[in-house]
Amino acid sequence: MQVTFLGTNGWYDTLTGNTCSTLVRSDEYNILFDAGNGIAKTDRYLDQGVPTYLFISHSHLDHIAGLHTLNKFRFTTPLHICGQPGIQTEISSLVREPFTVPFDQLPFRTRFIELAEGTHTIPFPVECRSLVHTAPCFGYSLVLEGKKITYCVDTGPCENAILLAGDADLLITECGLKPGEKSPEWPHLNPGDAIHIAKKARARRLALTHFAAHTYTTLEERFEIERIYQEECPGLLAAIDGLTIEV
Repeated sequence: MQVTFLGTNGWYDTLTGNTCSTLVRSDEYNILFDAGNGIAKTDRYLDQGVPTYLFISHSHLDHIAGLHTLNKFRFTTPLHICGQPGIQTEISSLVREPFTVPFDQLPFRTRFIELAEGTHTIPFPVECRSLVHTAPCFGYSLVLEGKKITYCVDTGPCENAILLAGDADLLITECGLKPGEKSPEWPHLNPGDAIHIAKKARARRLALTHFAAHTYTTLEERFEIERIYQEECPGLLAAIDGLTIEV
């Protein structure tokens, strides 16, 4: 199973990358987490004949702005768009005329799956829990090919992130803040917070994404995080756009 980081910036695009989107490819499914501008690169990596599921964490624009590029894709099975109750109404208010091609006019079918907090089978197991943010936001854990992947972005430190990441083979979290920084009025994680969640959850590997564009202005700042924390968190990964890893 492969994980490709399509967009690794938070808030807005810069030369360091596009806004947030992550692709997981298994033998049976394509999984996309969030639809920032990075999602436009999806067709470079996946087989559009494989069933595809898109999980939206929340409706801040850096997580859904890339939806206007869906018209470029040619999925041969329905695109399943998963999120919190009300997600269809929320994002349909953006994916419509005069802004872009509406969902019902795309060159493939779309199906919305609204998920309550808890555990579901759709058809693979997925767990959803609320995170701590300024807007209602879900984190997700799913199991594919016997591997557990957890995705938690746009959150402050919280118990639900630890619960979602329990014994994960890969935990993907945001890294909006620099080491030691706190932002209670706009909850996000610094590298130490993310490592604390991974350790408490006994996650096997931690990957950082969603680096705030105004805070991490160079890729070197991301790589420095790897160097600083590698001993504390072996295998720590600071993601960049286009990076693919095996799980």
